[in-house]
Amino acid sequence: MKNIIKIAPSILSADFSKLREEIKSLEDGGADMIHIDVMDGHFVPNLTFGPPVIKKIRKCTKLPFDVHLMISPVEKYIKDYSNAGADIITLHPEATDNLSRSIDIIKSFSKKAGVSLKPDTPNELIKDVIKKIDVILIMSVNPGFSGQTFMPKVLSKIKFFRHKIQTEKLNIDIEIDGGIDFKTGPMAIEAGANILVSGTTIFNNKNQISENIKNLRKY
Repeated sequence: MKNIIKIAPSILSADFSKLREEIKSLEDGGADMIHIDVMDGHFVPNLTFGPPVIKKIRKCTKLPFDVHLMISPVEKYIKDYSNAGADIITLHPEATDNLSRSIDIIKSFSKKAGVSLKPDTPNELIKDVIKKIDVILIMSVNPGFSGQTFMPKVLSKIKFFRHKIQTEKLNIDIEIDGGIDFKTGPMAIEAGANILVSGTTIFNNKNQISENIKNLRKY
């Protein structure tokens, strides 16, 4: 059965001076969720959105907030981002001393739980928790900055997990983030991804956000 493709625009590429308008344009343009990259300047070399910002923009849309925590230690902040309005909380195995416990904390707030794998993170790191999670986020760039070039080697990761999900009949989305455009998006979908995170491509022409989302989805 063909996967339903969902588009999760990353507001890391939005104009921060008018986030309300940018988010409304995404909602009106047919986005399925809003992807929010949270960086702490420690786990990755950049700083972005804290809970107060997410709490404010939560009022701007009814779309689900897909919050990707690139922070360490991650456990101490899960509650804050949950309370701020996250619907999906994704973390990295390297950012916690106990991945299973961190996932349990996310679930305790009735949120969907995701685990993100960097390009060189071994697939085996999530084998013991895969039945507890809702999303596997495959990074197709090294996390930290927007606008990077897609790494084709991660397609094998997507294929590995799509096969596992189908074989074991798991209810897990495969999300891909990093360098996703009209060329790499179809490659990721063909490999088995069903959620595409894209920032630069969607925001490339502010007058064509709806068209950009539609073109990413149609592949």
